[in-house]
Amino acid sequence: MTAIPGTLDVHARAQRLWDAVVDGDEQVATEVVLAACADGLDPEAVLLDVIGAVQRRVGGEWAANRLTVAQEHAATAVNERVVAALANAVPAPAPHLGRITVACVDGEWHALPARLLAEVLRRRGFRVDYLGAQVPAPHLITHLHGTGPDAVALSGSLATRLPTAHATITACQAAGVPVLVGGGAFGPDGRYARLLGADYWAPDARTAADELTAGPLPRPRGDHQPIDDLPHLGDQEYTLVSRTSGQLVKAVYAGLEARFPVLGRYSEAQRRHTVEDLAHIVDFFAAALYTDDDTLFTGFLAWTSAVLDARGVPPRFLPPALTLLAAELRDFPRATRILGRAHDQSTRALGLAEGPEHEPGPVA
Repeated sequence: MTAIPGTLDVHARAQRLWDAVVDGDEQVATEVVLAACADGLDPEAVLLDVIGAVQRRVGGEWAANRLTVAQEHAATAVNERVVAALANAVPAPAPHLGRITVACVDGEWHALPARLLAEVLRRRGFRVDYLGAQVPAPHLITHLHGTGPDAVALSGSLATRLPTAHATITACQAAGVPVLVGGGAFGPDGRYARLLGADYWAPDARTAADELTAGPLPRPRGDHQPIDDLPHLGDQEYTLVSRTSGQLVKAVYAGLEARFPVLGRYSEAQRRHTVEDLAHIVDFFAAALYTDDDTLFTGFLAWTSAVLDARGVPPRFLPPALTLLAAELRDFPRATRILGRAHDQSTRALGLAEGPEHEPGPVA
């Protein structure tokens, strides 16, 4: 392998890796990463500031519609294999610190951030059990009982998995193991980590590794109950919405179809995409009910509008969809509040007034 001449600058390395990843060239991507290590760049920096930076760019380019779903998947797969190549070619030191379990929340398939953290912890001197994506809580707890780690590092990117994350955090703590969480699901400031009773939140892998390296996390208290974190769940609104999500999607789609005749001319693929969009809306709305946080839902809608707009899909169906959903849940006070605020914000952001003249365009 020929080392890349020149600089240790991580930005230049990241650009070279980006070019290889977008081309789907695993061999060149591996050469870029191993050359960076051979040239003296710290492996942790390669993992977080080169591979991690490229993966964040992959997500951003997909959201901007400059990468297809297939290209995003292919790029992620190359990055995952590059991490494995680095781990094999540049051995970590023998474990001399504690033992950490790294896992993704059940239903969370964005595993690369957790994988990067696992490799960083190994290089810090931890013994790491990396369990990968979509780890069901019962399997995780069985693993904890069998291995006795000092902490669990739990990763989640999607806020829709917060109820599952809450149950997992509580189960780990009941097993006597403290939980460090990270990822976009827990909010940019860690607000949902605190809300769900996690022992620690880290905004990124380096901070997580620093916290664990500084010393063991305190063992959790034994009297913690999930309902203590979220007393508002006593109104059963979240439970009723989550149990009837499929029916709500059907009702909203039927209402949109009656209101906007253009939907009747949709192809099967357009119908399917519209139903998927509505299902995502209901799922994030349910997560907002779970956390009782309006901004979780309004933030998702703003992101969705930008993603749809980048794909040439007018997001004008959002306010009427929210109106229809609110009509279905008119007897639910918290749901009415969240949907009302989301409707007002979406309408202002889009510069629209509801009416039949504002028909949504076809879905891509």
